[in-house]
Amino acid sequence: MASLRGIQQPELSKKLFKLIKSENHAIGSYETAGRERIAIASQLSDWGEATGDDSISDISDKIGVLMSEIGEQEDVFAQNLEDYRSVLKQIRNTESSVQPSRDHKAKVADEIAKLKHKEPQSTKIVTLEQELVRAEAQNLVAEAQLTNITRQKLKEAYDLHFAATIERAEKQIMLARHGRRLLNLLDDTPIVPGDTRPAFEHAAQARQVLNDAEEDLRDWQPNIEPIHSSASGMGSNLMPGAESHTAPSVGDEGSTIAHDDSSSQGRIAGGEGHHFQQAQLDAPQHSEVGEINFADSQYA
Repeated sequence: MASLRGIQQPELSKKLFKLIKSENHAIGSYETAGRERIAIASQLSDWGEATGDDSISDISDKIGVLMSEIGEQEDVFAQNLEDYRSVLKQIRNTESSVQPSRDHKAKVADEIAKLKHKEPQSTKIVTLEQELVRAEAQNLVAEAQLTNITRQKLKEAYDLHFAATIERAEKQIMLARHGRRLLNLLDDTPIVPGDTRPAFEHAAQARQVLNDAEEDLRDWQPNIEPIHSSASGMGSNLMPGAESHTAPSVGDEGSTIAHDDSSSQGRIAGGEGHHFQQAQLDAPQHSEVGEINFADSQYA
């Protein structure tokens, strides 16, 4: 059915229809990557406990917490891309609405040309020429509406896209840096047969790394250059000055042009860092395979 919808798309909107469809597949891939990253984090924790080495078990458990949060960022990114994709749909819908206007103008012009060739004295030519004038006027309005909505929504869509990309990157960088801090707490000094590894002495420091990571995520704020727009004066008919222009809009969805400056910031308010919150509990039971639940870590 998706392929059939693509075939039925007006010529003007086919390319953007294809782009939006491709983005849907990409978003699904980000969601899958996030789920798989969380599952891998759980497997890392399970493996660390199975080694019987207290140091490895503690460090791998806490790295698993960070990796789970990295996976969560993929899911948040996918949600923000859906917002960007929805804005692109407004351009596509406007393109679809403009296509009939173009087709009608071309059809009338073609009929006039054919009639002038076959029946140059036909009185119908005058009628068609009058219809062509009306068709050109209507198309002129439609084309202006299209260029207005295209420019505004292109900026709005990729404002969302790039803001979401920056948020994901900066948060994952923060988490990765804290993960490297954890690695430095693991002593990898070689031992000879018969020697015993000293007890793990950095449990409190490892716990502090997770606390720091949680605090950094909570305190994160976007620091990006704002995208400026001069489209604030556009009316609901997609033309400058809603009160002074009465041209009809070319599409219902395309006529809604209120600029949405909300970025991906705060998308996961109340949910972000929940792996850290779970890891605060002191229950000694280890997490179940296939389910990230570091609340039950014996080293929490």
